[in-house]
Amino acid sequence: MDASGYTTLTRQSSLMREMQVVAHNIANLSTTGFRREGVIFSEYVRRLEGGPSLSMAHASARHIDLRQAGLSQTGGTFDFAIQGEGFFLLDAPGGQVLSRAGSFMPNAEGELVNTDGLRLLDRGGAPIFVPPDAGPVAMAADGTLSIKGAPIAQVGLWRPVDPLDLQHQGGTIFRSGALEPVDEAKLLQGFVEESNVNPISEIARMITVQRAYEMGQSFLEREDERVRGVIQALGR
Repeated sequence: MDASGYTTLTRQSSLMREMQVVAHNIANLSTTGFRREGVIFSEYVRRLEGGPSLSMAHASARHIDLRQAGLSQTGGTFDFAIQGEGFFLLDAPGGQVLSRAGSFMPNAEGELVNTDGLRLLDRGGAPIFVPPDAGPVAMAADGTLSIKGAPIAQVGLWRPVDPLDLQHQGGTIFRSGALEPVDEAKLLQGFVEESNVNPISEIARMITVQRAYEMGQSFLEREDERVRGVIQALGR
C-alpha cells in the first residue's frame, strides 16, 4: 500500500472514532447532567527520504463541552441544579470525582448519595448528613442546607485548576487533578440540569462524518482496483 492508502486509513480510523463519540452524545440526549463531547483531530507529518512528506490524521483527544444546559423543574427536595461553572464533588471508591448530575437521596445512614450510591461532599470535602425526620430541608443559593432555619451543611462546588485535566470517566462522572472551590455559581433546589447535547447539530454532524467516511471508503476501493489491475497486467 502506498502513502495515499496509509493516509486514508488513518483518516478512516479517526472518522470512525468521531462517529462513536457522536453516537454516544445522541444516546445521552436525555441524561441528566451529561456533557457533550467532541474529537480533536491532529496531523502527523513526516518527510520521507528522497520523496514528499507523508501526512496522517489522528483523533488524538476528546473535547468536553462545558456549556450550561437547560434546567428542568422536578420539585424534589434533594434535586440540585448548578447555574454557572463548577461540579458537585462525589466520594468514589477510586477517589473523589466530579459530576453535574444533581439527583440525590439520603441512604440508610442519612448521607446524601447520587443514583449510583456515591456520597455527595460538602465544601470541606466531608459527606453531607441529613438527620432523618428532622423536617423539611431547604437550600440557599450558596448551597447551604438548613432545617427549620438551622444550617446543617453546605454543598460544595468545585472545578479543575487546569481545565485540561478534566477527564471523562464514564456516564456523567469526571476525574481531575487539583481542584479549586467555585464561589460565583448558584444552586437551585428542586431542579436538575439537562444534557447539553443539541440534537439537531449532533445529527448534522453525524451525517457529515458519515459522508466523509463513505468518500474515504470509495477511494480505498478504487485504489484496491487499481493495484489489482497493475498486478494482473504485470503478471501477463
